[in-house]
Amino acid sequence: MKKIAVIGAGQMGAGIAQVSALAGLQVYLSDLSLELAEKGKAGIAKQLSRLVEKDKMTKDAADAALANLIPVAGYEAMTDAELVIEAATEREDIKRLIFAEVGKVLGPDAILASNTSSISITRLAQASSDPSRFIGLHFFNPVPLMPLLEIIRGIATSDKTATLAQKFGALIGKDTIVAQDSPGFVVNRILLPLLNEAFFAVGEGLASIPDIDKGIKLGLGHPMGPLTLADMIGLDTLLNVLKVFQDDTGDPKYRPAPILLKYVEAGWFGRKSGRGFYDYSTPEPTPTR
Repeated sequence: MKKIAVIGAGQMGAGIAQVSALAGLQVYLSDLSLELAEKGKAGIAKQLSRLVEKDKMTKDAADAALANLIPVAGYEAMTDAELVIEAATEREDIKRLIFAEVGKVLGPDAILASNTSSISITRLAQASSDPSRFIGLHFFNPVPLMPLLEIIRGIATSDKTATLAQKFGALIGKDTIVAQDSPGFVVNRILLPLLNEAFFAVGEGLASIPDIDKGIKLGLGHPMGPLTLADMIGLDTLLNVLKVFQDDTGDPKYRPAPILLKYVEAGWFGRKSGRGFYDYSTPEPTPTR
């Protein structure tokens, strides 16, 4: 594999593009406009520059990775990509529109993948030009640091597609697991109820935000507390995922905590908006309540 494309130059898309470029792949980085795609590449350049400054990467390696990144607008440039990864917002209607358009330029042997963290791969594949060449590639945030890649097969995904997906994961240095096409797959199926319960705990005043985080970190051996993690992922993203779980399963245990709904309505999405369960307007984040 030599060329791939990533649709969406935000936090997740840029991370996928970064690790792929560092692995020596040429990457078409696409967004709604060329300006947004170039902004995504500029953000990657800053990340790589920090790694060079900390002696975690050579300047030559960083320059080579940046040379592999090609910002584009639209999908026309992706005709020779062997793998196209969608990393747009977690909304099924948007993803389906993207797949329908990409299908018009997708090469006859190319794979189309979604980075969805919750939506049925089998259902999304209906919008692709060939469901046998459609698969889920669920990366974790932040992509450059998290070692896991969750691979999800839809009902029509071919063995060849699954094998190529695993080879891609190995090429970019990720450990892979294969999950069945069920809401949330493996990791989020287990993680989201935990995070949602932490949100309920905040709303009920069970403990302070720092103490809830501290309790889970020290009591369960997690590297960070659930509220810090939620702010990093994005509260709007988590709300969308919980709604998908609730709609797909009909199980009330996935009902989003009221405080999560309130924060998202307020535009408090976490780190990316500057405020979530913590306020990030100061060098040291402080709890919002």
